[in-house]
Amino acid sequence: MTSAKVEEYLEAIHKLEQIDRPVRAHRLAECLKVSPPSVAEMLKKLCREGFVERTADMGILLTEKGEKAAIGLVRQHRLWERFLTDVLGISWDKVHDDACRLEHVASPEVQEGLEKLLANPDTCPHGHPIPSKDGVYAQQNTVPLTNLGAGQRALIVRISEEEPEMLHYLATLGLIPKIRIKIEEVAPFRGPLLVKVGKAKYALGREVASKIQVSEIVN
Repeated sequence: MTSAKVEEYLEAIHKLEQIDRPVRAHRLAECLKVSPPSVAEMLKKLCREGFVERTADMGILLTEKGEKAAIGLVRQHRLWERFLTDVLGISWDKVHDDACRLEHVASPEVQEGLEKLLANPDTCPHGHPIPSKDGVYAQQNTVPLTNLGAGQRALIVRISEEEPEMLHYLATLGLIPKIRIKIEEVAPFRGPLLVKVGKAKYALGREVASKIQVSEIVN
């Protein structure tokens, strides 16, 4: 039985590996908002227990054991987010912290019941794929919204960062997964994008637009 703190580190390393491998200790400290000495001490523990290994240049990689544990945690976390939004009706910008707590305390029986209740959904409320019980992620072929040009249509697939204020803002505009949109205009010199959602049009700054992952719809 691993502790909640160990599980928190494993999940964070796994997520960072999706961005850049190997993971650097300072990036892990930033992600978890803890001090570098705390990270160094925990990494020693994770190495001893066979969850991570060091690369020649002192990077960090999950071992097979560590990856299996981390993917299981991601699955639990995203299922709990789905439960909190779909069953309890909690807004998608408020479910992350509660899902973090629940994923560490739910028994295997509760987890199995959760899976049956939700009928194994494909994604979390933010559009991220939920790995299967075998640890397999469904492939999502997406690009940032900023990659598209004027006149192109797209389907929102996921929001790459789950920052509460941004999620709340996007929800008020109707910019959520599975919604079709059209790029009306793209301002020059890295200016905003004018996006059409239904009959409404909204100007999105590049920073926000870059965090909306979409699949292009061929006209």
